[in-house]
Amino acid sequence: MKEIDFWFSIGSTYSYLSIMRLDDVARAEGVSFRWRPFNVRPIMIEMENRPFIGKPAKAAYMWRDIERRAAMYGIPAKLPAPYPLEELEFANRVAVIGADEGWCEDYVHATYVRWFQQGEPAGVEPNLTGSLQDIDQDAERVIAHARSPEIGAALEEVTEEAKALGIFGSPTYVVDGELFWGDDRLEDAVRWRRTGSLTARGAQASA
Repeated sequence: MKEIDFWFSIGSTYSYLSIMRLDDVARAEGVSFRWRPFNVRPIMIEMENRPFIGKPAKAAYMWRDIERRAAMYGIPAKLPAPYPLEELEFANRVAVIGADEGWCEDYVHATYVRWFQQGEPAGVEPNLTGSLQDIDQDAERVIAHARSPEIGAALEEVTEEAKALGIFGSPTYVVDGELFWGDDRLEDAVRWRRTGSLTARGAQASA
């Protein structure tokens, strides 16, 4: 089964909605996702894109929009959550280790639950150790490894890969080179994976 690449950066607010529902979508639609953590911050800085910082009206809309959509999906959320994250990079360093060792999805889910439902910012204590313990990982080992130059370089490398694909935000779904940006494009990505099109004709051709 061809996977959909799910590019995400811990620190992205709208990514919470996708992270909390990806398992259900995978089961319901018969698709699989490859979780690809990266650091969106340098990409956004390069584009001079600071979407909510210093923009109270836009930030208020963002939180209300996430609240509405979370309710629509039946996802708990205690909003506004702490934002922005001071240790976005470190949270994603841990995710890179998880992707290599096979526990990325569990870690990201746990850290977002603590961030969006319990008010604990991701990438710092108590979220950091708590999330790793929640998924039965050795927090001391993982945190020490995440501080290493090796993991810093790995995160930079995967971020450059994301940039080369044209990714500029999180979450982004990539299917056969096609980019679908935003939680509200998840269903489009699934449909493209199935039919190679978003048109009714494309859907009929693959039936």
